[in-house]
Amino acid sequence: MPTPNSLDAFWMPFTPNRAFKADPRMIVRAEGMHYYTPDGRAVLDGTSGLWCCAAGHGRKPIVEAIQRAAGELDYATTFNLGHPAAFEFANRLGEILPDQLDRVFFTNSGSESADTALKIALAYQKARGKAGKYRLIGRERGYHGTNFGGISVGGIVRNRMTYGPMVAGVDHLPHTLDIARNAFSRGEPPHGVEFADALERLVQLHDASTIAAVIVEPVAGSTGVIMPPRGYLKRLRDLCTKHDILLIFDEVITGFGRLGAPFAADFFGVKPDILTMAKAITNAAVPMGAVACSRDIYDTILANADTPIELFHGYTTSGHPLACAAGIATLNLYRDERLFERAAELAPYWEDAMHSLRDAAHVIDIRNLGLIGGVELEPRPGAPTQRALEAFKHCFDAGVLIRVTGDILAFSPPLIIEKAQIDQIADTVRSALKSIP
Repeated sequence: MPTPNSLDAFWMPFTPNRAFKADPRMIVRAEGMHYYTPDGRAVLDGTSGLWCCAAGHGRKPIVEAIQRAAGELDYATTFNLGHPAAFEFANRLGEILPDQLDRVFFTNSGSESADTALKIALAYQKARGKAGKYRLIGRERGYHGTNFGGISVGGIVRNRMTYGPMVAGVDHLPHTLDIARNAFSRGEPPHGVEFADALERLVQLHDASTIAAVIVEPVAGSTGVIMPPRGYLKRLRDLCTKHDILLIFDEVITGFGRLGAPFAADFFGVKPDILTMAKAITNAAVPMGAVACSRDIYDTILANADTPIELFHGYTTSGHPLACAAGIATLNLYRDERLFERAAELAPYWEDAMHSLRDAAHVIDIRNLGLIGGVELEPRPGAPTQRALEAFKHCFDAGVLIRVTGDILAFSPPLIIEKAQIDQIADTVRSALKSIP
């Protein structure tokens, strides 16, 4: 039997368990921009936890809202029952979502949101008499969570290779990373709009009559912070409209101010038919996700259902009272502190700080947009990912938390970050890269 303080029992996600448990990095508290280690050392959060805590940590209004909710209604199913907070939160989200994307289905994570969006797309096609439109198109290097639908349309090899054939009828667009033409671009890369035209080739291969939806991240995060080329998302929107294909934006990382606008759809001026959310929806204080769709999709599914239940889908904790309370309080914080606007105002300073690392050791590319940054390192010969992992450890020991994906250092700080803290991140990364071979 393991002891109460043993590290063995917890099988950690996306972690080299043996290496971590041999040399653990523990945090016990969080407040504002910082995590704190057991010995009281502050670690500046350069990642918003995991793209999650956009308003910073330990925010009192969110904590108090959760406490009140727990004392009033700890749990209620939303299967044939309702509670006011779920309806209030859905309406509040509708106020900041792109126009007409105001029909909201609650989930508990980004992975569940992705699978829910795919199911809604298929249900809509069937409801309007086009059940033959069953194919789902993802993108190479895409990340849409870790459920079977998400890894099927996703395109990260290690997330897919172990689990068999997955969902049938899926195909993929090419990714848009083009370092040869776009290295060290500031903001949207200038080259690559033509990557969207690959959808035309898939239409020629499968025929549009078989394609239900295309799902993409406006900014690809987990695969290494890949920005969309200038005009790419608009071209993709136009092609989906031309061929009667739904466009799904996975905004689990870009939603709620990350680019300086409520959603990436607003930032790029491109409206999807379905939009997924999670992470910052509750500032990660309580797990939650959501899917927003157009009124046409919602109305079509309801109007053409042949059973009283129009969509056979849901989760035990869809619209959980504590999550809804946290979400409402989070939206209030975003509004009252103008955090989306603040992100837009800080974005130029952030961009300069990221690109100040251009001459740092081992750097072969830098990518940024809003308060997102990616620094790509030249892989160490024969030891890919090792440089990035060593940089991660050096930064943590020096008091800054960053994220590593492959040989890319990824950054997504809380929107409350100060300019001096931006400088601290850049300086710490420069020092880390200088110290490693």
